[in-house]
Amino acid sequence: MLATSLNGLIGHSALIVGLVASLFGALALGFATITGDARLARSAKNYAWLAAAASTAAIALMLNALLTYDFDLAYVQQVGSRSTPMLFNVTALWSALEGSILLWLATLGGYTALIMWRYRSRLDDPLVAWAVVVMFLVTAFFFFLAFGPIDVFATGVPGKTDGPGPNPLLQNHILVMFHPPILYLGYVGFTVPFAFALAALITGRVGEGWLMETRRWALFAWGLLTMGVILGGWWSYEVLGWSGVWAWDPVENASLLPWLTGTAYIHSVLVQERRGMLRVWNLSLLVATFALTILGTFLTRSGVINSVHAFSDGTIGPWLLGFFGVIMMVSLALIAWRGDRLRSPGAIDSPLSREGAFLANNVIFTVFAFVVLLGTVFPLIVEALQDRQIAVGQPFFDRLTMPIGIVLLFLMAVAPVLPWRKASGELLRERLFVPAWIGALALGVSVAVGADKPASLIAFALGGFAAGAAGRQLVLATRRQGWRGLVGRANGGMVVHLGVILIAVALAASNGYTRVGEFTLQQGAPVVFAGHSFELVEVTEFETERSTGRKAAVSIDGGQAYSPAITRFTQVGTDIPTPSVKSGFTKDIYLTLERAKGAGATEADVKIFIKPMIVWMWVGGALMAVGTVLAAFPGRRRRPTAPTSAPVPDRFTADV
Repeated sequence: MLATSLNGLIGHSALIVGLVASLFGALALGFATITGDARLARSAKNYAWLAAAASTAAIALMLNALLTYDFDLAYVQQVGSRSTPMLFNVTALWSALEGSILLWLATLGGYTALIMWRYRSRLDDPLVAWAVVVMFLVTAFFFFLAFGPIDVFATGVPGKTDGPGPNPLLQNHILVMFHPPILYLGYVGFTVPFAFALAALITGRVGEGWLMETRRWALFAWGLLTMGVILGGWWSYEVLGWSGVWAWDPVENASLLPWLTGTAYIHSVLVQERRGMLRVWNLSLLVATFALTILGTFLTRSGVINSVHAFSDGTIGPWLLGFFGVIMMVSLALIAWRGDRLRSPGAIDSPLSREGAFLANNVIFTVFAFVVLLGTVFPLIVEALQDRQIAVGQPFFDRLTMPIGIVLLFLMAVAPVLPWRKASGELLRERLFVPAWIGALALGVSVAVGADKPASLIAFALGGFAAGAAGRQLVLATRRQGWRGLVGRANGGMVVHLGVILIAVALAASNGYTRVGEFTLQQGAPVVFAGHSFELVEVTEFETERSTGRKAAVSIDGGQAYSPAITRFTQVGTDIPTPSVKSGFTKDIYLTLERAKGAGATEADVKIFIKPMIVWMWVGGALMAVGTVLAAFPGRRRRPTAPTSAPVPDRFTADV
C-alpha cells in the first residue's frame, strides 16, 4: 500500500533513488572498467554518495516517524507507542523486521561511501573498481528488499493513534541501544573484504596485494562483530532471567557462525601474506563469512524459526535464500575458474610450524562452524522434508563443541611459540617451559579452591597454559620496544587471546559450578544458601504509563537490598522478569522473583543463582576490543616475503 504520510512518501522516494543510484553505479563502473573510460569511472563516486544519502535519509525518516508518532505508517503501528520512553522509541527502529533492514541498508550505504572515499583516486585500478561494483550490487539488493518485498514505509490501518511499543524484552535495558547496531557494523563490515575477494578472482590478481588492502577492514568488522556477540550475551544475562549468557538459540548461532569463519580468516591470512599459502582457504573463508551473514539474516527475518530474538514476518525469506544461493554459486564458480592461479607456490614444511598451526586452526574452526550450522538448520531441513518438528537442544551443542573448544585452547597455547617453517623439539621445550608451569599452577589453584570436574579442570589448565604463552610474547615484546611493543597484529592478537582465555575460563567456571536454589523468603526469617544469607525486606508495587509490576527487596548478608521484579507491560499483556544482580570479582549473586503477592506481602518466592567468575567475561570482552585496536595499527615493519603469482603487477603491496 502506498504511503500517505510525509515520512512515508519521502521514504519511498529515498529508497527508489538509492536503488537506482546503486544499479547505475554498478553499471557505470563496470562498463568503465571494461572499456577503460576513466571519466565514466570517476562519475561512479556520485552514485555512491547518492546511495549513501538515500539510505541515511530512509532510516532518519523512519526514526522521525517513531519519535513523532506517525501512526499512518504500518511499522510505527507495530512497534511505536506514545507511552514508551524516548530511548526505547529510538531502539524500536531496529526491534522488528522493517527497521532492522533499514539499519542494515544504512550501514551498508555508509560502508560503500567510505570505500569510495578511501579509494576515490584509484577507480582506474580494476581490482578496486570491481570491488566497488560488488558493493553497489549488494547495496542495490537491500534497497530492493526495503522497497519491494518488505515495503518498510507501507501505510497502516487507518485511524490508529497508538501502538503496543517494541517487544517488552527490548525496552527494559539500555544494552539494546548498543548491541544491535554494533553487531550490524560487524555483520555488514564483512561485505568489504568479500567484495575485494571477488574482485581479485575477477581480475585474476589472486596474489597477496588484495589481502594487504583489506586486512584492516576485515579486522575491524571482526572486532565489531565480536563486541556485538559479547554485548548480546550480556543483554541475555541481564534481561532474560535465566542467569545464562549463551543458550545456543538459533539467532545467537546466526551471529556466531560468521564470527567463527571470520576468526579463522583473521588467522589464516597471516600465512598467505608471509608464505603465499592457503589462498583457496582465505577466499573460501571470506565467501563463507559473508554468505553466513546472509544466511543468518534469512534465519532471523524469514519466520522459519521461533526465537526470542527472531522476527515473524516471512515475506523476504525466499529472496534472502535466493541471494545466498547466488553468492555461493558465483563465488564457487570464480574460485573454480581461477583454480590454476590459486595454487600455492610453497608448501607446509612441517606440522610443527606456525603455518601448520594456522592450518589446524582453520580446520578446527570450520568443524566448529559446521557443528553449529548443522544443529541450527537440521530441524528446518527435517520439517521441510518430513513435515514434522524436532528440536536440537543445548546438550547437542555442549557435547560437540566442548572438545572443539579444548583443542582451540591448546592451539592458542602452542601456536604463538612456533616459528615459521619448522620447529625443533629443543626450541619448543624452551619456549613452552614457562607457559606449561603457569598451566600447572592454574590447575593446582583450581583444585585448591574446589574444582573437581574433569572438563572444567582441563579448561582451567589449558587456559593458564595459553595465557602463559600469550603473556610470554607480550613480555618479550615490551622488553624490546617498551609499551610500543603491544602495538601490531602479533602482539595485539595476543591481547585478544588473553580476552578469549578469560571468557573461556569464566564460561567453564560458571557453567560447571553454578549453584541454584528456589526459596520462599519471609520478613524476619533469613535463609542461608551457598554461604550467604538472604532476607526479604519488603514487597512493593509500581506503576508507570506503560507498565505495572511488583518487586521484592532482598537483603544479602544483612547489607544492601537487591530488588528483582516482575513487570507487566499493559499494552502487550506480557509479564517480563527483571533479575537483580550483585556482581563481584569471584562470583555474581543473581536473583529472580518467581512469585509475590501485592504490596505489603510478607513473603515472596525468589530464585537464587550463585554464578562464579561471570564478571571476567565482560573483562575478557573489553580486552578483546583493546587487542583488536592494537592489532589494527602497524607494529615493527617487516619486509614482505610472500611470493606472488599474479600475472598483473599488483598496486596494493603497501601496508595501507
